[in-house]
This record gives sequence, structure tokens and C-alpha cells, in this order.
Amino acid sequence: MPRPSEEPCEPSGDHESGDLRVEVLDRGPVRIVTLAGELDHDTADGLRAALARPSVPGVERIVVDLADLRFCDSTGLNILLRARLDAEAAGHLLELAGPNAVVARIFAITGADTVLRIHPDVATAIGAPGPGSTGPAPSGPAPSGPA
Repeated sequence: MPRPSEEPCEPSGDHESGDLRVEVLDRGPVRIVTLAGELDHDTADGLRAALARPSVPGVERIVVDLADLRFCDSTGLNILLRARLDAEAAGHLLELAGPNAVVARIFAITGADTVLRIHPDVATAIGAPGPGSTGPAPSGPAPSGPA
């Protein structure tokens, strides 16, 4: 279901697997894949299926909304990293939005935050320029130490 601050979207499919709910919405050039619950070995098929769906004409970016994702293990991390490569091979951009502190820490510990584009929320991700365009790029966690 769209959040109150978002415009309504056309749903293109939902999937529920164990303790993970996956919703796919296409909004113009952006496909939003929303995850809620826990992403692990036992629930990963829902995300795999959503990310493997054929793109509709005009979709250029995939934003994975992690705001309601409570947990992500190495299986989920690997699916997201693979999906980024698959998206790039298809000429699309895969971005993540709104990970909570637990999920963001997994990305930081593994270094995945250096290869995945991570935004604070879906609205920021949708408004962010793509790579190669001028303007500020999204960033992972704030750099630490002196500049």
C-alpha cells in the first residue's frame, strides 16, 4: 500500500513468502519493490520472483524499499547484489531506500554499501539523479575520520 506521502501507483503484483511480504509497483520510469518482514534463506523466493519479473516498457530504475524490512541475512544481501548486476546488464539502475539501522549495518559490515546506491527513503531515491548525471550522488553512511 502506498505511504500517505506518495502518489498512488499501479500495482503490478504482490507476493508473500513466510515472514516476507513483497509488493511491486510501477510508477512511470521507476519500479518500486517494497519489502516488509524478514529476508532470509527461507523467505528469499518472493524477492527473487519480484526482481526477475520482466520490466514494462519505460522502466529505467528499480528502487527496493527496505523501510519495513526488519532483518536481512547473507541470502538477501546476495540477491540484492546479484539484482544490481542483472539490472545494470539490462540497462537499468537498482537502488535501495530506507534501510533501518540493523539492515544498514549488514551493508556496512560487508562493504555492500560501497557498491549499492542507498538512499534514506523512497522519495529521495526517486528524485536522485542517476549515475553519470550532474548533481549530488546518493551516499551510504557518512564517512568517518578526517577528510
